[in-house]
Amino acid sequence: MRIIIGIDIGGTTTKIVGYSDGSLISPILVKATDPVASVYGAFGRFLNDNGLTLANVEKIMVTGVGSSYLTEPLLGVPTAKADEFLAIGMGGLFLSGLERALVVSMGTGTAFVMADHDNAVHLGGTGIGGGTLLGLSSRMLNIRNFDDIIKMAKGGSLDHIDLTIGDISRDGVTNLLPDTTASNFGKMSDLATKSDVAMGIINLVFQTIGMMAVFTTRTEHVKDVVLTGNLANVPQAKDVFAKLSSLFEVNFIIPENAEFATAVGAAAICACNGQAQEIG
Repeated sequence: MRIIIGIDIGGTTTKIVGYSDGSLISPILVKATDPVASVYGAFGRFLNDNGLTLANVEKIMVTGVGSSYLTEPLLGVPTAKADEFLAIGMGGLFLSGLERALVVSMGTGTAFVMADHDNAVHLGGTGIGGGTLLGLSSRMLNIRNFDDIIKMAKGGSLDHIDLTIGDISRDGVTNLLPDTTASNFGKMSDLATKSDVAMGIINLVFQTIGMMAVFTTRTEHVKDVVLTGNLANVPQAKDVFAKLSSLFEVNFIIPENAEFATAVGAAAICACNGQAQEIG
């Protein structure tokens, strides 16, 4: 079996997937502060876990901010760099099965990419993302571990955190339901628990990203939004985006393996003979 390897080298995590005959093989995520060490570790683990050798690898496609540190082919295997935004777009389309969509990559910050068949355009982004969630949680809750924040938010309520349309209007506003957020943290109460605050932070991050996506769909004349990146796995995200879908008639899609979308896109670019820069 000859496979293509896609690797997304981020600042704190490296994601790797195999691609063969249109199917994905064993997505793996490795955490590390050194991008070069993490990519070699991820590649070695991938080969070992799947009983593969270097001879089984046709090509390695790398992308992400950490790919700039690679100056030579990995272990002698032909290696090339794929444009990160193109990889985000192609990965989102591949995982969702769509031909055209707004792909939102939610990592430390958030990028918005308009993907159409084999083309992708980076429309812009926001600094609101996982870094925001961690930073606010550290300052407000003294919690710095991502998983602990998610656990704390379970059972949390926004009743003592967010100001809603129902709080400020007896008759409602156009098509907005009474529980629609009017102001994040606009009703912060002394009765709020830590779980409530954690939920408020998560809600703030996802509502901001979601509303930016909604505005972008209107300018790009598209209804489908594919959510990718590490934040796509946060359990509370589904409810936030479901409400936005209902309010604004936008299809928010969280595909399987959403956190690996950029690595998937890098491999897909190679498979379809997409443009890439050879290393070495």
